[in-house]
Amino acid sequence: MHKTDKSPITAVASDLDSRGLSISIVVYRPHVALLNETLASISAAYEALRHTRNNIPLAIYLVDNGGLQERDVADSLRLLTQSGATCQLIRGHGNVGYGRGHNLAIEETGSRYHLILNPDIDMDRDALVKAFEFFDANPVAGLITPRIDDDQEGIQYLCRRYPTVFDLFVRGFLPGRFQRWFSQRLGRYEMRDLVNERDVLWDPPIVSGCFMMFRADLLRRLSGFDPRYFLYFEDYDLSMRTHKVTRVAYVPSVRAFHHGGGAARKGSAHIRMFAASAFKFFNRFGWKWL
Repeated sequence: MHKTDKSPITAVASDLDSRGLSISIVVYRPHVALLNETLASISAAYEALRHTRNNIPLAIYLVDNGGLQERDVADSLRLLTQSGATCQLIRGHGNVGYGRGHNLAIEETGSRYHLILNPDIDMDRDALVKAFEFFDANPVAGLITPRIDDDQEGIQYLCRRYPTVFDLFVRGFLPGRFQRWFSQRLGRYEMRDLVNERDVLWDPPIVSGCFMMFRADLLRRLSGFDPRYFLYFEDYDLSMRTHKVTRVAYVPSVRAFHHGGGAARKGSAHIRMFAASAFKFFNRFGWKWL
């Protein structure tokens, strides 16, 4: 069983009505500076949202899979609570993996929208405003993914066509100088022919789990992430299942900044987890080799 920390800086979220937004962030031995930047960006985006949505409620679920020192985020959480958000720290369950960690939060919330967010994402100040506007204007949309920029302030192509095993190997493990040999192939996999900084793209097959904003009733209907994935491909799996119940949209007016990295740069343990999750994904949805 997990336990919920109820210290003064992490007031328990309650009575979040059906207008509201909830956000879950799963951390494991987090990069403290990046996590605080993420929380600061949420605070700024929430302030902008409240001005347009009549003080809409926000609940933050910070899920500690291990290694989080509460004092390291105390000031950021205090700023959020002072702005009117409620913050709940979920801990004591151990390192259950990325998807299961988010599911602990998804099970708690009764909000109208739920945002799955990485601890290395900074949102633009108007990101939540634009997301709500898009949902209002497009009732058929159940999941949106934003335009995400990288450390060089260039767009990251995080929408995907259905992968082949070869695509994943080239993108994840070949050095950059060799990836250039397959640039056309990778460009197609990353949907570079369709994704841009201006146009909404409907129904990209796969979107990144670093920022997935759902109509929460649909997310609960899907039971969140498949807990069989410890790390990697849980977002691919959830994307594929989401298409069965609603439409997905890439919305470039919703903007964020990502500091993340690839599995091959994180050591052999991550490579093994990547391979194990890829095997689960292809076994479920079908193998494509080349």
